Amino acid sequence: MRVAHVITRMIIGGAQENTLLNCLDLIHEHDDEVMLVTGPALGPEGDLLERGGFANARDRSPSGVSSELPQAASWGRAGELDIRLLPDLRRNIHPSMDWSAYRSIRNTLREYRPDVVHTHSAKAGLLGRLAAWSLNVPAVIHTVHGAPFHDFQPRLAKSFFQRCERYAARRCHRIVSVADAMTDLMVEADVAPREKFTTVYSGMNVDPFVHANERRDAVRRRYGIDDDHVVVGKVARLFHLKGHDDLITSAKQVIEQCPQVRFLLVGDGILKESLEQRIDEIGLKEHFIFTGLVSPETVPELIGAMDVLVHTSLREGLARALPQALIAGKPAVSFDVDGAREVVISDETGYLIPPRDCRQLATSLIRLAQDAELRQRLGREGQSRFTERFRHQAMTRQIRGIYQEVLNRRN
Repeated sequence: MRVAHVITRMIIGGAQENTLLNCLDLIHEHDDEVMLVTGPALGPEGDLLERGGFANARDRSPSGVSSELPQAASWGRAGELDIRLLPDLRRNIHPSMDWSAYRSIRNTLREYRPDVVHTHSAKAGLLGRLAAWSLNVPAVIHTVHGAPFHDFQPRLAKSFFQRCERYAARRCHRIVSVADAMTDLMVEADVAPREKFTTVYSGMNVDPFVHANERRDAVRRRYGIDDDHVVVGKVARLFHLKGHDDLITSAKQVIEQCPQVRFLLVGDGILKESLEQRIDEIGLKEHFIFTGLVSPETVPELIGAMDVLVHTSLREGLARALPQALIAGKPAVSFDVDGAREVVISDETGYLIPPRDCRQLATSLIRLAQDAELRQRLGREGQSRFTERFRHQAMTRQIRGIYQEVLNRRN
């Protein structure tokens, strides 16, 4: 089977890691031929391919994966992934550049002659599906990692992106959602009928998270965290709609009752300076730790250093940090947005609370901070439920089954 994955940019992020794992699994587990088509990894998040040793792939030739990339060290055939970088494929809307990107994608696919084109992200999802459909590619698949429209957009912008998604949905055979909530959202917006969607949870290499606690003490010492500190961690870009402001608001109440709590913010972004300023203004500077930009392979040990994971994003398909924390045996507290409720079950694996309810957020964090036995019970339940469900090999088998089903119907 010849498969072409198309994604806007390979920054360090959940959708990008999902895509890379899917590509490599198809090569290693199923002996497929795979090409990854992407634009420049612009942005403060970092380049997943650069960190994985893919820098030499920019000349359109195959390249290898170094052991810096998690999951790749034991995969000896990663060099067989063909990466095509298209300079005009960018995240922001730019009509002339987008037209050029469309032509580049179409020319690349026409040359490659894939059996399957699998698109990801809004821009590449639209342009890639249009290009593949125009070439009569036998199977055109799209994954919804997170809807490009949401309630925090201006009304006209939301309507525009909904119309784009409806248009593109008519030019693919199947749509994969990373959570049932994504399917519900897209169906309610009349993007496509429900029967066109299949939920496949976003897979990952679960083993580093199963063993996340092995370096717990060393990592905590590195960040000046004492044995008696209870660490509430958040893994997310310091960016709009990620909910850091709500966490800081709740932190004041948490610290009043639980001064032993430390907040570990994993990630970097454009809001770092303003967040640090606000934390300083309310007198909580000693209670917050910013890691800055970290490489993907360090995320498991950072989660291992935590006692609770908090997720306050206001929109997300299914944040990978939630199952990652649960697999590591950490309870999670999350706003009830998108797919969070599919892994965060109140009083079983953590606490699910209404979006932006800072008082209830603080109450849940205080309860967990004060009860080590409760943290352990909820964490064990999460690890038991989700470790096998989120293995990347299981994800790839399901996705490949969708490819095969579409191809069989076309033949």
